[in-house]
Amino acid sequence: MLFHLSIEADNPRRMAQFFAEVWEGEALPFPSVTPGSWAALSGDDRGTIIEIYPRGTELHAVDGDHDATGVRVAPHRHNATHMAIATGKSEAEIYALCDRYGYGAKYRRRGGVFGVIEIFAEDCQMIEVLTDEMQREYTGAITIENWKMMLKAQGLPEAA
Repeated sequence: MLFHLSIEADNPRRMAQFFAEVWEGEALPFPSVTPGSWAALSGDDRGTIIEIYPRGTELHAVDGDHDATGVRVAPHRHNATHMAIATGKSEAEIYALCDRYGYGAKYRRRGGVFGVIEIFAEDCQMIEVLTDEMQREYTGAITIENWKMMLKAQGLPEAA
């Protein structure tokens, strides 16, 4: 189960506000790692959070009895980090939200199995948003048993 994840953004506050609107949660400053960081809190029963750091932030381990620290480096735009998140909003509401934020969005069908709204926030951060119907498709399709059947159908081993 995922409780929180962190990403970077050109405008962490604005990105946190976007996620908060998708979830009907709240965006608040996140002062623990790097100044200028924000967090989107879902308000769900798991305390789900997306932490958004200023672009170019890297997390580094600190020796001894200390928390990791954020270090600013030369920013880069694209990375493999992305997420699929649930929303109670309709597809039309998500498209309207993306239009307001200037984020590109389109419907995609992943592997012919489940749908997502694929969003590219700030033209580089991929976010998949799943409406109620899309969530039912996803949870019905993504199981350990189904994953193993998919690997077998493709002639791929289950273990390395």
